[in-house]
Amino acid sequence: MEVPVVPWPAALLPLAADVPDAPASVKEAQASVTEAASFIEQNWATWLSIGLRILLIVVIAAVIRSAVRKALTKLINRMNTSAEAVEGTALGGLLVNAERRRQRSEAIGSVLRSVASFLILGTAALMVLAALKIDLAPLLASAGVAGVAIGFGARNLVTDFLSGVFMIMEDQYGVGDKIDAGVASGEVIEVGLRVTKLRGDNGEIWYVRNGEIKRIGNLSQGWATAGVAVQVKPTENLSRIREVVQEVADTLAKESPWDERLWGPVEVLGLDEVLLASMTVKVSAKTMPGQQFAVERELRWRIKEAFDAAGIRIIGGAPAAEDGDEAPADPSAAVAAPSALANPASPQSLATTPIPPPAGPRITK
Repeated sequence: MEVPVVPWPAALLPLAADVPDAPASVKEAQASVTEAASFIEQNWATWLSIGLRILLIVVIAAVIRSAVRKALTKLINRMNTSAEAVEGTALGGLLVNAERRRQRSEAIGSVLRSVASFLILGTAALMVLAALKIDLAPLLASAGVAGVAIGFGARNLVTDFLSGVFMIMEDQYGVGDKIDAGVASGEVIEVGLRVTKLRGDNGEIWYVRNGEIKRIGNLSQGWATAGVAVQVKPTENLSRIREVVQEVADTLAKESPWDERLWGPVEVLGLDEVLLASMTVKVSAKTMPGQQFAVERELRWRIKEAFDAAGIRIIGGAPAAEDGDEAPADPSAAVAAPSALANPASPQSLATTPIPPPAGPRITK
């Protein structure tokens, strides 16, 4: 069976000019391949050198970063070990506890590791760009200008951050400490690199920027001093007063929880002030940080009870009346003061007299 031949339209038939020259196309392809191979042959050594240089930079940066981080971690662990060793000794009571030191060392280690990673990786990135023959002058100039602008605009933020870093590194205060920061005072509930959060005595929350803190008074580190001043009559026996106060101090030091809050014996320092009508006896004791006010209140309570039992009178209240020393009543106390209104001719009486009505006829409508 013969297949019918369908004639092509004349518009679809290719022209002689549109048919490519087969030998010319092959020559152009061969020339392109030859040029590419020649280009690769000429530059493969350079590319290999650059690649090996970049690989070497990355490997060295990774090794240095890992070594620095391990060294910092080992240093932090050594600090924690020394803190645990000190905690069980007598010196540990005067220092911060091991958990507090561990938190501080971990915070310092985290900051140091971040700074080390940033410096090492940043330097490696610049070296890689230099190996790729990229001009770093415009990049560094732009980064310098941007850094100056950001630093000038955010100088308070930079100041707060640096102050927070040094506060943590120097362990100036920590969570749970009672501090006086000048602008605010209270218990530290959070320590950040930029802001310190305090809870005041009335329950308010203070957010204090670290850069604004010029001085810090930490009331929770070391020990505190409880001081009590007792005013008595100058005729009292000082030896008897010392015996009574010493007996109160010995009793207080043996009872719980005051035996833990007292870090030293209660001492009678002696006469702090002598006047014509009174003399002041000073009592002092070394206490646990933050417990000095409770110890002072308890000392005053017990000293007052002991003095009352011993017949030692404390100056400060109304003097008690002695038996048979009641003064006679003043007869003039029941007499009222003279009044100017009692005399009808006085100017005050005349000023309060009502005006009489006119005597003439009254005109009405």
